[in-house]
Amino acid sequence: MTNLHDIVNLIYYAENKLALDKRNRNYKANRLLEILNSGLEGGDLEDAIFGELSLLPSQINNMFSRIYKKSGAKAATDWLYNYCVNNKYVKKDVLDKNPRFDTSNGLTITINKAKPEFRDPKKAAQGNSVDSGFAKCVICRENEGYAAKNKRNLRTVSLNLNNKKWFWQYSPYGYFNEHGIAVNCEHIPMHIDRVTLENLVCFVDKFPHYFIGCNASLPRIGGSVLAHDHYQGGGEVLPLHKAKIKTVIFDKNHPNVTIGILDWPGTVVRISSGNKDDIIDIADKIRTAWVKYSNPALGIIAEDGDGVHNSISPTVIKTADGYDMNVILRSNITSEQYPDGVFHAHPEYHAIKKESIGLIEAQGLFILPGRLEEELNELERLITEKQPLPDSYAQFSLVYEEAKELYESGRYGDIHTAMKEEMGNICYRILENTAVFKYENDFLAFLESVGLKV
Repeated sequence: MTNLHDIVNLIYYAENKLALDKRNRNYKANRLLEILNSGLEGGDLEDAIFGELSLLPSQINNMFSRIYKKSGAKAATDWLYNYCVNNKYVKKDVLDKNPRFDTSNGLTITINKAKPEFRDPKKAAQGNSVDSGFAKCVICRENEGYAAKNKRNLRTVSLNLNNKKWFWQYSPYGYFNEHGIAVNCEHIPMHIDRVTLENLVCFVDKFPHYFIGCNASLPRIGGSVLAHDHYQGGGEVLPLHKAKIKTVIFDKNHPNVTIGILDWPGTVVRISSGNKDDIIDIADKIRTAWVKYSNPALGIIAEDGDGVHNSISPTVIKTADGYDMNVILRSNITSEQYPDGVFHAHPEYHAIKKESIGLIEAQGLFILPGRLEEELNELERLITEKQPLPDSYAQFSLVYEEAKELYESGRYGDIHTAMKEEMGNICYRILENTAVFKYENDFLAFLESVGLKV
């Protein structure tokens, strides 16, 4: 039997947290009564309740616009993010339970217990299509209110990027602070061209407190949805943003722009300037050259019978002096030795990370699978009890031996600290695997072919 006291509490919650108009109190109470008597359970029930109690999409959009105009971009995104937490679309209570730590080599590592491990890149190309309803894929705006995908409480806001219709929504299981996605209203495949670079700069002009970036638009090195054009961003300073330039390079056509190779395990060029057109010109020149670049001696093949293999992952932040655009060179070429990708995490690290190394990890924030919490705890127990590695954990032999050595060195105090250090070491080496140029001389030779000089 439905507990009417629970309904009253939900109505008060909605009035205080979700801007429910008191005039609608009785109507919403009766709607909740129907939902609670419908037999829904668990996540479906919560989704239905808070979808009913949330403002309509048009009301959310109007409120966001009013706050933006009156109080600015940060106030608007603060309001929207808190609303999406309060209406239970963003699962912050779940996300806050994910282990997270910084490492001595400058990376950040999280263990995502909220989502299953994603190992099949073919699903990315398919775009995670939905079986029915109005939406073509899981990130289409037509998902707002869709019961079958627990999207009843999804709310989005409209964006205008270079006079094209986009929208912004927060990720229910975000990987970092205020993790959101900017999505093209038109369902077209992921792609990266000059317009992409212009859109990213346009976004940070509108939301200067957020970073924004675009996954490489290829399987194995891209995101989990390649069938629908979108970007990722949010309110966190990622490790890549804090990296420094180690080698300065110049473009004679843009003498006032700072360009340099980053001190970073991946292959990254940073372009900094107050002039957005200069930044976009240089980044697009690098992109155009990289897409066509081959160097078989280095394992780099631009195109073969399986298609194009080179792409970039651009990411932008607004700074006091203008903009930083970091251009990450990526390749998804495979080989007999590395069938999952030559510039992907190598097999010895797959026990820790086999999923695609996408935009977020390429910037130094690693999202490791939830299974590792239990598996790493078991490895720690085996090491402290001086137990051999059982056959069932054979895939962890590298981690076991290295963590054991770190622990026994006495430099880390306890096994848990030593294991965190080992995770940092592994993830750093994975980023080195993704580097298309292992040596700076090779990187410089490519940049010189583009017209950039040391």
